[in-house]
Amino acid sequence: MACDPRNLSALAYANGFTLWHYRTSDPISELATAGYFNPAAAMLRVGDVVIANAGVGLVPSHGILVVLGNTGSTVDLSDVTPIGSTNAS
Repeated sequence: MACDPRNLSALAYANGFTLWHYRTSDPISELATAGYFNPAAAMLRVGDVVIANAGVGLVPSHGILVVLGNTGSTVDLSDVTPIGSTNAS
C-alpha cells in the first residue's frame, strides 16, 4: 500500500523542522520502501523525522524514519530504526 497523508500528524515544528507521527495498519517493513511516502510529498521536508506506529490492529511495531530526499513528488526516507522492540524484563 502507500502512505495515507490523513494519518500523518505534525507533533512539533520549529526552524524548518517537523516531527511527525504516522499511524498505519501496514507492516513497518513497507514504510521505508521506495515511493511509500510519495502521497505526502507536499508535507514532508528533508530532515524531518517520522515516528511510526505500524501494524496497528495486526502485529504492532514502532520505529523512527528520517526524510532523506524530496523532489516534490518522490520522497526518500531512511530505513526504519526500531523502537520499543524488546522488553528487558
